[in-house]
Amino acid sequence: MSKILIVEDDKKLRNELKIFLEKNGYEAEILEDFENPIENILNRKVDLILLDINLPNLDGTYICKEIRKTSNVPIIMVTSRESEIDELISLNNGADQYVTKPFNILILLAKISGLLRRMQEYANINQNRIDCKDFILNISKSVIEKDDNIIELTKNELKILHYLVLKQGQIVSRDEIINYLWDSESFIDDNTLTVNMTRLRGKLEEIGIKDKIQTKRGQGYILTL
Repeated sequence: MSKILIVEDDKKLRNELKIFLEKNGYEAEILEDFENPIENILNRKVDLILLDINLPNLDGTYICKEIRKTSNVPIIMVTSRESEIDELISLNNGADQYVTKPFNILILLAKISGLLRRMQEYANINQNRIDCKDFILNISKSVIEKDDNIIELTKNELKILHYLVLKQGQIVSRDEIINYLWDSESFIDDNTLTVNMTRLRGKLEEIGIKDKIQTKRGQGYILTL
């Protein structure tokens, strides 16, 4: 269930929005403390923010701009202002949508649904195809892609490389990799890990990528940035 944060100082409106969103299958939270709104918003794990422009202490467009420095959470600006300049400022500061009061509640719901759907589609694409700078790791197809070259990976090779990618730039011990594979129901021992690592390096070299996986003696492996 997607969670939506309502940042609105009009008590009646925010309560109505909360009830409406919950009736339509969303979890809704209300921000009631406007002393430190940016910090309070960023400390909450939500999937979308309904953000009013006219707030106590800080303007909503400024809050949007500050949120965008550290978060890509979808933001819909909700305002009574009808100025095109305000809309332009909101969009330039990172808002995804702009809704003017009084708004059609069903149109707002459609905008929320559309934004959340696009974010999920984007997340699925990113999860399935990971850009590792020198190559693309395609999880869904179990291959390495570089330019027009495609190299197939075995199940264990995929899991090992995926784990190294997730830990890219960090040293990962052999035991850590083995434990990860066991947790993933891929049972390998120390010798099998060595064989898989050698094959992985060989496959990367086939497409011109050398020394991407480095051995740190007595510590483990590192996938370089």
